[in-house]
Amino acid sequence: MGDITLNSAVRSNLLTLQNTANMMATTQNRLASGLKVSSALDNPQSFFTAAGLNARASDLSALQDSMSLGVQTLKAADEGIKSIQKLVDQAKSVANQALQAKATATTLTSSSVQSHDFSTTNETLDIIVGGATAATVTISADIAGAGDLKTVLAGVVTGLSVTDNGDGTLGFSLASGEDLSFGGAAASTLGIVTDSSTNGKTQTEARATYVTDFNGLRDQIDQIANDASFNGINLLKGDPLTVNFNEDSTSKLDIKGVAMTVGGDLGIDEADFSTDAKISDAVSGLNSATATLRSQASTFGANLSVVQNRQDFTKNMINVLETGSGDLTLADTNEEAANLLALQTRQSLAQTSLSLATQAEQSVLSLLR
Repeated sequence: MGDITLNSAVRSNLLTLQNTANMMATTQNRLASGLKVSSALDNPQSFFTAAGLNARASDLSALQDSMSLGVQTLKAADEGIKSIQKLVDQAKSVANQALQAKATATTLTSSSVQSHDFSTTNETLDIIVGGATAATVTISADIAGAGDLKTVLAGVVTGLSVTDNGDGTLGFSLASGEDLSFGGAAASTLGIVTDSSTNGKTQTEARATYVTDFNGLRDQIDQIANDASFNGINLLKGDPLTVNFNEDSTSKLDIKGVAMTVGGDLGIDEADFSTDAKISDAVSGLNSATATLRSQASTFGANLSVVQNRQDFTKNMINVLETGSGDLTLADTNEEAANLLALQTRQSLAQTSLSLATQAEQSVLSLLR
């Protein structure tokens, strides 16, 4: 090609066309890729700065996923606390019902009392309560009938009332609800044999159902604590949780796990409703458990607020980083489209100018013909 000689006008127009073609290729590439800096050759400083910003944005995106898991773990623990609180409230209701449960009296009716004079030959009468002898009465008087025996038995056993039915029989009522029977020689002599009875319930028996219900709720509390895990972490069973907020873990939140179990921080003992005082102690323990649950729920709530706040911050920070990277590398498509249109016009004019520059040589050619 070095043997071809072009005049200065043609060569100038040719150079303009080549430059225009190069600029059009660059502009078309920017429009196609959307980038004004697509490699280090375009602008090393902008390219590597943008790469660093994008890398950090990518790292923060991974941390944001970790934060989302942390949020869900805290929510799982919070739901567990709410459910445990409901069970604690139910257990408190059961305890209060047990406190109101009273014994049902045991009632007996004797057969007709036989008359007998014990003044010369004393005999004993055993009053048996709950399978054990509660009192032994020595009868040493003339018992003419039910009325005399009533007088002898009055006030012998606390809670035992004796009534004369008026038909030769006696009625017995034991307020404690324990089983009642009679023994000893005098019982046989007088013919005190119960011909009908209604077995009552002791206070312990009346509260037995409530004890079972209370302990059942207690077991359910532990089961909920065991099931309040998320992604293998259970904050209610003592598992710790660390949520990282930046790439090198220098900004983080360490969340301590707790033992929200009946044998742990809640301290709810098995039911012992044998006395009113012990029931009151159980209610006090449940009130203490409620205070513990509310305090821990507040702590988890504060932790959740921190993580969610950092989650929003990280999301916005990623947007800032990506926007900054885009400012360095992204092309303005409107500007590039206008540039392409101008270059196309310049190319057309250069082609016309090149055509005019070659007309002189074409005139010489026509003379030779």
